[in-house]
Amino acid sequence: MESVDGKVTVTGVEERIWNLLSKWKALEMAVENEWGGPDSILKSRKLASDVLSCLFLSKGEVKVEDLENLLHESLLLSFNTEIEDGSIDQVAEQLMNIRDEYLQIEDCNQNHKP
Repeated sequence: MESVDGKVTVTGVEERIWNLLSKWKALEMAVENEWGGPDSILKSRKLASDVLSCLFLSKGEVKVEDLENLLHESLLLSFNTEIEDGSIDQVAEQLMNIRDEYLQIEDCNQNHKP
């Protein structure tokens, strides 16, 4: 994550989300094989943006099931791909960990302001 004056930036979180999604084998295969058409890379970037919005802009508590549903629907609708290898659950958990780490650091920064 990037740090500016001791604060973690959303840009750093965006980068971590993109890195995680781009290394996810199911999404990687969908993009490489253009299962979402010639604009598959753009669809994968939109998924990263949607994940960021879900994690940080949603009103109310975000649950891992919300991310699982988002990932499942995106792969199904954007890439015509059904993932049944359990990786959606794993990726959703890792995304929640990214969010939790960011929130902990932000909370720590807020509590240590002069």
